[in-house]
Amino acid sequence: MSKLQKALEKAKEERESTLLELRQLLENPQDNEDRPALKLLDTPDRITQPADVDEKVDRVSPVYSQSRAVTLNPDVMERNRCVAMFPNQEEVEAYRVLRTQILNRTRETGGNLIMVTSALPGEGKTLTAINLALTFAREYKQTVLLVDCDLKKQNIHEVMGFESDKGLVDNLLGECSAGDLFVWPAVEKMTLISGGKTTGESSEMMGSPRMKNLVADMKHRYPERYIFFDVPPILSGADALAFAPLMDHILMVVQADKTPVGEVNKAAQLLPKEKLLGLVLNRYHA
Repeated sequence: MSKLQKALEKAKEERESTLLELRQLLENPQDNEDRPALKLLDTPDRITQPADVDEKVDRVSPVYSQSRAVTLNPDVMERNRCVAMFPNQEEVEAYRVLRTQILNRTRETGGNLIMVTSALPGEGKTLTAINLALTFAREYKQTVLLVDCDLKKQNIHEVMGFESDKGLVDNLLGECSAGDLFVWPAVEKMTLISGGKTTGESSEMMGSPRMKNLVADMKHRYPERYIFFDVPPILSGADALAFAPLMDHILMVVQADKTPVGEVNKAAQLLPKEKLLGLVLNRYHA
């Protein structure tokens, strides 16, 4: 192999390594399999983190009188690792830092629609979306909406432990109004959409005019609201690619020591580069 070829191979290896070289967010991560260790690419050296404010002064606290109220079971939430439900747990700090990074970046560029996806199934994107939404709900300047956009398998309501007979598919089929979709899980400043029917024609629905109108209405009705969409993995079908044009930003979850670098690169190249906020490295241990 010539010197030029060796140099090109080395440069390629460095680029692939850089794609997964994410800054550690917790100074002392414990060696715990279930602990979420979250990182973003190009993390600034210093970040200004908003505190979780318990006082009601200048806090946005809407009343969800038209949303269907459900009660979450703390035991189910803890068992399913919805750790952000319990703000004093040590693991929550990782999500607070990730929240701050997202706020800093999105406030610079604008936009409140964030798609949470992954390259492959089983990387923790749904749990990441749930915990991010719970963490954003505690930031005092805006509200949050979590939307289950896996039209083949509605899962968020099951992870959070409540029943729901209406979801996006029901609305897209014209069987219920958008107002019937919203659920208030008794978490201040948070609503969600999950449940109801599923469909095998998910990619067609994801890019349909009715979906576009629904997303646009969500975006403009409450501009201070951050909306997280849990979307199927990029390499498992066309759903994520059909939905990406409707989004302002995209987060891709990657499971440490599992997802091949080549698959991460392949998935990232399929997304609009200008919308990719970064990668979230899940289950990372220093």
